[in-house]
Amino acid sequence: MPFLIDGHNLIPKLGLRLDSMDDEMELIAIVQEFARLERKSQLELYFDGAPPPHAGTRSLGTIKAHFVPLGQTADNAIRDRLRKLGRAAKNWTVVSSDREVQVNARAAHAEVVSSEEFAGMLTRTGERSPKSKKDKKLSPQEVDEWLTIFNQHRRKPGE
Repeated sequence: MPFLIDGHNLIPKLGLRLDSMDDEMELIAIVQEFARLERKSQLELYFDGAPPPHAGTRSLGTIKAHFVPLGQTADNAIRDRLRKLGRAAKNWTVVSSDREVQVNARAAHAEVVSSEEFAGMLTRTGERSPKSKKDKKLSPQEVDEWLTIFNQHRRKPGE
């Protein structure tokens, strides 16, 4: 079943930070891995508050990311997408814990999954991924710690 995902509603449920510059891309990477492992081909993420040069829709692998312009909301963009789907909306699942988004999804006869429940699905899928164990990214703090260690052990020429 395809998904419409309220991105900023999901980010904190995964332990990511909304004030991080890369929060959307981190979520997209997690959702891409989920799509690959679960063989899901239609996932759309909605993020509101995109400044003018960054607003718009981008296809990132199997994920379609909608960066909703400042002054508009992801909630309204999801509602509009459900309207455009018409009767086909019943074949989609909307991921959000926002009550208004859930009400609009149910009115369109779409399935509803809370962000907490979907975060659990993403986490369980990620735990099964060989990539999650092998290619885990370091946090900026971990990178700084490693750089400090490497620089302490580096020999300068002539020493």
